[in-house]
This record gives sequence, structure tokens and C-alpha cells, in this order.
Amino acid sequence: MSQSNTALSAEQVILERHSVREYKRDVVIPEETLNEILTLAASAPSSWNLQQWRFLVVKEQANKDRLLPIAYGQKQVSDASVVVVILGDLQANLTGHQIYDAAVAAGAVPQQVRDTLVGQIDGAYTSAQVARDEANKNAGLASMQLMLAAKAKGYDTVPMGGFNAEALVKELNIPDRYFPVMLVPIGEAAKPARPSGRLPLNELVINESF
Repeated sequence: MSQSNTALSAEQVILERHSVREYKRDVVIPEETLNEILTLAASAPSSWNLQQWRFLVVKEQANKDRLLPIAYGQKQVSDASVVVVILGDLQANLTGHQIYDAAVAAGAVPQQVRDTLVGQIDGAYTSAQVARDEANKNAGLASMQLMLAAKAKGYDTVPMGGFNAEALVKELNIPDRYFPVMLVPIGEAAKPARPSGRLPLNELVINESF
């Protein structure tokens, strides 16, 4: 069961989402609920609608334990119900062909528009730096949406950048097309998140120009 059966408002979801690092072990997120969370996460916006992320979902305890040394002993990867490995797609232009071919077939866009967009996308993806930047940027959008979706369903999360990416790729047989952007454990908090301060708005917002 999730932590709360009471629906949260959008504002509550945003303000009550915190990075939790200690989780109750042996909590099972129902498959239907997990799929709802992932579906909500996958509705995130993306450049050209290429959806430059993939969610590698690790649920089996033995496999979560394999992540422990890769995450430098951070126990949340072992204790949380699920660890979602957020992958960035370095060949998302291939997805663009699929998406825009389907759009033409559905009558959503004319062939000329499809050809123009696919040409722009393929041109941009000749740059390895562009491909990586787009993967990082858009996978970040999906990651934030994943964490908010989990909170809306009553679960806690923590975004993790502290892991050995090379070892993770090897351990989970991740193809060259993808690279790990972050790990996101999902589960029920065993302890509340540590308090974290926020800079005042006047230090964060620049109006019109510097």
C-alpha cells in the first residue's frame, strides 16, 4: 500500500516531494500503480517529441542488491521498492522516424511536414554532443515528472547521480545506444527526508535582463 490514500493537490505534490534516503524494506508497489507512475512520467514534454528517455525498472531484490556496490553502498537502492534507471537515448532520431511516420499514417501531419521535421532531427543528431545534450535535458524532464507522479501516488523518491556509470552499464547489459542519466529509487520512507533550505526568490529570479 502507498503511504497515503488521500489525493494530493498539485501544489502539495510539488511541495511535499523531498529526497528520501531511507526506505522501508519489503514494500511492494502494486504493478498497476507502478505502471500508472511510469505512464505519467512518460507524458513529459520532449524536444521534437522524441521522448529521449527509457525507464529500466529494477524490482527483484537480488538485482537491487547488485546495484549496491555500483551506487557506492547507498542503501536506498537496496531498500526501496523499485529503482528506476533513467536512460538517455543517443539515437532518438530513429524514434522520430517512427513517430512521424505514424503521424502521417494517422493523417495528423502531411508528408511534407514529416519530411522537414525528420530532416531537421537527423541533421541535429549528426552531432554526438547534441545527441547527448538532448538525452540529458529531456531525460531530466521525465525524471522530475516520475518523482512527482510517485509522490502523487503516495510514494517517495530520491534522484541519484552518485553511481559508477561504467559498472552499471556492464552489470545491466545496457546497449551503447543508451547511457544512464540517474537512478531514482521509489518506495515508502522509513525516515523523513533531511530538511533542505531554498534560496529566496530574489536570488533566483532575474527580471528582463542582467
